[in-house]
Formats: sequence, C-alpha cells, structure tokens
Amino acid sequence: MLRIGLDLGGTKTEGIVMNEAGKMLYCERLPTPQADGYDAILKNIHALVFDLEKKAGQSCHVGIGTPGAISTRTGCLKNSNTVCLNGKPLKDDLEKILARPVRLANDANCFALSEALDGAGQDAGVVFGVIMGTGVGGGIVINGQLIEGLQHIAGEWGHNVLETDGPPCYCGKHGCVETLLSGPGLAHDYALHGGDPSLDAKQIVTHAEQGDVRAEAAMQRYLDRFGRALSTVINILDPDVVVLGGGMSNIARLCTDGRERVARYVFNAQGSANVAGDRMSRATNDELRTRILPHVHGDSSGVRGAAQLWPAENS
Repeated sequence: MLRIGLDLGGTKTEGIVMNEAGKMLYCERLPTPQADGYDAILKNIHALVFDLEKKAGQSCHVGIGTPGAISTRTGCLKNSNTVCLNGKPLKDDLEKILARPVRLANDANCFALSEALDGAGQDAGVVFGVIMGTGVGGGIVINGQLIEGLQHIAGEWGHNVLETDGPPCYCGKHGCVETLLSGPGLAHDYALHGGDPSLDAKQIVTHAEQGDVRAEAAMQRYLDRFGRALSTVINILDPDVVVLGGGMSNIARLCTDGRERVARYVFNAQGSANVAGDRMSRATNDELRTRILPHVHGDSSGVRGAAQLWPAENS
C-alpha cells in the first residue's frame, strides 16, 4: 500500500505519495490557512490527501508531521507555534474526516526518522536529528525506531534554557535554545549588538563570510551557543550521528567550527587542567566521536519521515 506523508507547516502544507521502496511518486503543496483557523486547516488537509490519492489511483496510509505533539494526557495537540492547533483533538478529528487511522508525530521527529532510515544517519545506531530554522527542535531515532517519550517531548532541546537572561520565548521561559539558535534569534542578537536590524540571518551569515567584523562577532556568539546547547544533548544521549536540518543548517561552519565548539563542552576531559589551551582543544576535538552532518534529503526530510511513520509493507 502506498503512503502519503504531510508536513503541516505554518505557511504551507506539503504532501507526497511514497512507494514501498521509499521513492516519492507525487508531490503537492497548498498554503496553510492558519489565519482562517482550525477547521480551515482540517479541510485543507482533507483536500490535499484526496487530491494525492486521486493521482495515485488508490487509497493510502497517511502520516502527518505537525508542529507540536499530541498530549498523552488529553489527546489534544500541545506545544505548537501554530497556536490555533493547541488544545485541539487533531488526530481524532483527522481520523474522522479522512475515515481511516492516521499517524502523527512532531515535525522534527519526522525529519529525524527520515534521515535515520535512509539519509545522513542511515545504519547508525543512535541518531539525533536537529531542526534549526524559525524555531529549534529535535528528534531521536534508535536502531531505526522513533523515540517519542512518555510525554511525546523526547528531543525537544530547543526549550532547554541556555541563558537565563536571554530573550523571552513563547513557551513562557527566557533564554531558551530556540530564542538564540533560530534564524530570528541570530538576527535579534546581531541587532542587539549594534547590527542593522533589517538584516535576516542569511544576510548576517553572508556579511560574516565577507569579513564584516560585527557580523563575524555575532557568528562567534552563535557558534559558541551551538556548542554549549548541543553538548548537553550529547552528554545525555551520546549519539552516533547528529544530523542538521532547517534553514540554519545551511551554515557550513556548523559542521567544522561548530563541531569544534561542541567538542569543547562535551564531557571528554583529557588529563590535567594545566594543559595548554590549544593542546586541550585538539585533544577534546579528537576525542569527540559523534559525527555532525548536514541532511541528505533537504526540505523533503520532514514530509518523507511523515510517510515513513508507516513502515514499508515489504520491509
């Protein structure tokens, strides 16, 4: 049976049809009618699923990657930055309008699953998938199985507090990883230190590459925060591979300079604290075995992972 995967984003909803071999057969996108509310989003998903099934010529399993996660206490969506979805029985309502079982997972979990099964983390035992874009999220896959956790929040490193005096977060705390490592987080930090507030994250990265001193200083703060934030995850999970996704993952330095910053903070102490700084840095960098890699499937990772919530029937 073919599988449909949907990636429910704040501005667009993307859908694909995937066969048993993992090949994408059809793809379609519709704007997400967030401003029109919850019922409009349900109708949008219904229309997209049945249009894809018309192209496929058959009924399909449906998996959906969502912002937020389903509460194991209430069965309703929580933690979504598409706020009209919060507190709604999304899974139950979708199963009613689509007249079939539906599998839902956080969009970062779907990204991690896709990259673990046949992407950058293929054949690795433990994979941590990172999303850094307008928000920051993560997912954990162990031996090919998605780990959602008791409260469906496994991998949510974006809402650990990194700096207690940092910017406010929509979750109610201050200085969350998301407020500092997201694209808007980099832009805010750059402006806070005298940079042009009209520049977005991509432009700041380009200015740094061109030798702009203020932009490079912002990048150095960003890389250090990346190192501190990700080292905490590695200290706890000790994954084989960290796969980077989202718009900020296009910063190539994250896999080089960023990995070196991670190595500084991971618990891999080498001998005496009196060792010279550069020698200590080389030693800790050599000791870090975790691979930090860019994604393979690009923007399609999330929607592929949503389809892969249903295992291939020939696997």
